[in-house]
Amino acid sequence: MAGALKQAVLEGLADATGFFAGALAGWLIGRALGCDVLAPGGSTSRTLIGWLLLLAGCGAGKWAAQRVKARLAGRPR
Repeated sequence: MAGALKQAVLEGLADATGFFAGALAGWLIGRALGCDVLAPGGSTSRTLIGWLLLLAGCGAGKWAAQRVKARLAGRPR
């Protein structure tokens, strides 16, 4: 049981790390392009584009984390 719990915690941490890193990358790309999510002034087209970049980064980071986990486990893509 302890081994299964450890494996589940490691998988959860890997997913969370990928999710967070992807979100951070998406946010930084949005800021570099002038589409900051945290910009004052409410919802403008630039902030909405920033949200899309942030969310795309979240998904890409989680996808990348799953690919790395699969590669380390020796599973096919």
